[in-house]
Amino acid sequence: MTEETPGFDEKPDVPSGADADDAEPKAATPSEEEAAAAPAGDVQQTAALTAQLDQVRTALSERTGDLQRLQAEYQNYRRRVERDRVTVKEVAAAGLLTDLLPVLDDIGRAREHGELVGGFKAVAESVETVVAKIGLQQFGKEGEPFDPTIHEALMHSYAPDVTETTCVAILQPGYRIGERTIRPARVAVAEPQPGATPAAAKEEKADDEESGGTEEV
Repeated sequence: MTEETPGFDEKPDVPSGADADDAEPKAATPSEEEAAAAPAGDVQQTAALTAQLDQVRTALSERTGDLQRLQAEYQNYRRRVERDRVTVKEVAAAGLLTDLLPVLDDIGRAREHGELVGGFKAVAESVETVVAKIGLQQFGKEGEPFDPTIHEALMHSYAPDVTETTCVAILQPGYRIGERTIRPARVAVAEPQPGATPAAAKEEKADDEESGGTEEV
């Protein structure tokens, strides 16, 4: 009597002539339709990604343009604010300095007459220093050409030694702050004598007469 060994199952008989590999189930191979459909799916996915990339690039270009326009507007705003700030400062300073012009005129007259001495001189120089720090500038000199935009002619005469309308005396100096004229210079002007030969022409004529006139060839 034969005893069976417990725990061991008997393997099924393998037909002769068959390999062991043939006994394992084979994996299913894709069909020709599935193989042809795979590349088509990749092309569609690539096209979709390309379209999305183009959209992103377009949106980025638009946002960049918006940012550049915003930056330009901000720079223009800063320039306008700075310009307005300077203008407001000049207007406020001009209003204050206009009231001080008579005082400066008195100081100028006192200096011309030699009366600017002692404590009055120290006070006057302090006032001139303060208004200069605010930005007040004095202008107007004898001998400069007359300019109606910055000069006010109070006296008029003719002179043979001028070739154009010239400031021959400064009655009151002009004042400006920045590009803003607070008061034009009040001057006496002289014009060339009607019918008079200009001084340069007179000198040239005198030279010709001394040399014996123009030589003829």
